[in-house]
Amino acid sequence: MELSVVVPTLNGREQLKRSLDAINDHVPAAETIVVNGPSSDGTTGMIREREDVDVLLELSDRNVNVARNAGIGVATGDAVGLISYRLAVEPSWYEAAADALVDGADAVTGPTHRTLRAGMTTESEETRTYAGRSVSFCNGDNVVFDRDAIEAIDGFDEYLETGGARDVSHRLAAVDRSVTWAPEMSVRGEYGADGGRTQYDWGWRHQSVAYQLCKNYGVHHSTIRRMTGLALRDAAGVAKDVFRGDVELSAWLGNGRTVMGGVLRGCKDGFAARSRDGTAAKNPNGLADRHDRVVELYDWR
Repeated sequence: MELSVVVPTLNGREQLKRSLDAINDHVPAAETIVVNGPSSDGTTGMIREREDVDVLLELSDRNVNVARNAGIGVATGDAVGLISYRLAVEPSWYEAAADALVDGADAVTGPTHRTLRAGMTTESEETRTYAGRSVSFCNGDNVVFDRDAIEAIDGFDEYLETGGARDVSHRLAAVDRSVTWAPEMSVRGEYGADGGRTQYDWGWRHQSVAYQLCKNYGVHHSTIRRMTGLALRDAAGVAKDVFRGDVELSAWLGNGRTVMGGVLRGCKDGFAARSRDGTAAKNPNGLADRHDRVVELYDWR
């Protein structure tokens, strides 16, 4: 297996150092590609001083799916991995990925181990059914694709600012490509001292989900059910914060308006995307259609 590893990064120089060190230690003979865009913390200088990075791409766009596609576009391996700059591959990572691909996986993904003050948290395999289609989800911060598989769906959808990996999973399932869960293909990261709570951009969270569902499944009762269910769960969660006094009622009402606006935009744009790309790949904003945002290319291969 000839492996290319793409590491998108943004203003995370110290975390990126740890991630690259781990790749150098645990992933033999990989082509390493860093996609930086655009950082203001000295990342470029740090990368140029290293000898274990093969390609550095400087982008003008902060969208992680743009960065992922840019890295995939210059990769030469017959397998392409994506690792977040915040994460470090563990010693078993490479062997687990290689074994799964040799066994016929089109994509292989694994858990993120995160250290908390009270111990460690991890993730497990996630598979759900949408409109009669079984979808196994990949972790966009820890995944390796067979090149034929990622090209079959034309990479990531650059419309999306969040949810790109879940959209890829829907589209892989649509073209009968498999996502394999490999527990030993693990990466490690750290939360803050107390773990912290996830902070959502509520509009984009719901716009992303609505876009993915409408683009990939069109008008279907499961599409409406899942969008409504997510909105109600989020509304109930924030309502608890209002009850405890952590959030003002006006903010909760404002979130509701933001969510509805996101859903409407996502539905409109999702149906438009579905109309533009009638293939199973459902990606009118992918590798073949991308507008190159690379402003500087350093290629040391």
